[in-house]
Amino acid sequence: GIDENVCTMKLRENIKSPQEADFYNPKAGRITTANSQKLPALRSLQMSAERGFLYSNGIYAPHWNINAHSALYVTRGNAKVQVVGDEGNKVFDDEVKQGQLIIVPQYFAVIKKAGNQGFEYVAFKTNDNAMINPLVGRLSAFRAIPEEVLRSSFQISSEEAEELKYGRQEALLLSEQSQQGKREVADEKERERF
Repeated sequence: GIDENVCTMKLRENIKSPQEADFYNPKAGRITTANSQKLPALRSLQMSAERGFLYSNGIYAPHWNINAHSALYVTRGNAKVQVVGDEGNKVFDDEVKQGQLIIVPQYFAVIKKAGNQGFEYVAFKTNDNAMINPLVGRLSAFRAIPEEVLRSSFQISSEEAEELKYGRQEALLLSEQSQQGKREVADEKERERF
C-alpha cells in the first residue's frame, strides 16, 4: 500500500553532477533540474529546483517561467541579471554575487550573463514540474510564430524576422563567442558588398 510507496520513493537527486545536466553548451555552461518526474517526493512539496553553472561570460538565454515563481540563490561568482515584468518594464537590472537572493515572479522574463569568474546558482521553483519558455534559440517561442506576424508586430524586414526566428541554433545556453563569430561573418559579408 502507501507505506511501500513512501518507503521506496526516491528522496535524493544530484543536481550538481555534470552527467545529469539537462542542457549543456561546452562554451557556456550547464543547467540541471530536479522535478517531480526525477524525484517524486517533490510532488507533495509542489517544488522543484534548478542548478546552473555558467562559464565565464556564458549566457542563460532570455526566458520566462510558465508555471512557477523562482527564488534564485547565488552560490559562486557573479552575473549581470535583468528581469522584465509582464508589461515590458525592466524591474531588475543589476549584478548579483555570491550569497545574494533574487526572486523572479512567474511570467517575468529573465536573462543571466556570467561574469569573468563564472556564475553558479540554485533556484527553487513553486511548481513540482516548473517549465520555462525561451525567447531565443532553437527552442524559442518565436519559432512557432509565422514570419508575417513577426514582421508586422515588430515592424521589421523579412530578413530580420528570419534572423529572429532562426538566428541562434543553441537551445538555452549561449556563448559570447558564438555571437562574436556570427558578427564577424556578418561584417565580412557587409564588406564584400562594397
